[in-house]
Amino acid sequence: MKKLISYFLIFLACSCIPYKIAPKIDGELIVKAKKFKKDLPNFYGYIFEDTKNADEFYKFINTKYNLKNINVDSNVPISINNKTYYLSFFERERSTATINLIPFAIDAHRSSKGRDPILENLHTSRKGFWYLVLTVTDSEIKDCLNPNYPQSREIVNHLKKLKKEYFSTTNYQEAYLKMQ
Repeated sequence: MKKLISYFLIFLACSCIPYKIAPKIDGELIVKAKKFKKDLPNFYGYIFEDTKNADEFYKFINTKYNLKNINVDSNVPISINNKTYYLSFFERERSTATINLIPFAIDAHRSSKGRDPILENLHTSRKGFWYLVLTVTDSEIKDCLNPNYPQSREIVNHLKKLKKEYFSTTNYQEAYLKMQ
């Protein structure tokens, strides 16, 4: 029993305890956007991790659809099978945060001896990930990514192509020229 307790204490002392975990999305995910991040609308969202720099997707959409920086992130008209839909997107960060026990224990020991803590900045660690959440509505403001929407599969396929184009394009003017 003493060995088990010793192993547990060693494991506890050498570990970090996560108290907030960012989702790992391989490819894309279609879920209610509000469940992903509370400040998002109550529509289904096409969500994927954005590995590019901040505002790159904004620049991509602005250039691709020639929006001249007007309403770039909301209600961008897109055409799928000769029908107009409206694309909105949101850039959101989700982070993984952990409590690091070793620096915390060292500082607690120092404090008990009347010394100032030296590892306060290392008590917790945080690593952030950025995600793009795309929502699509029609002219009647129906949620087009809802699995019950008749053309949802076609719209998801279009968003997959858009995502692929976004990651494969470095000069966004190319995206605009491809549309012409």
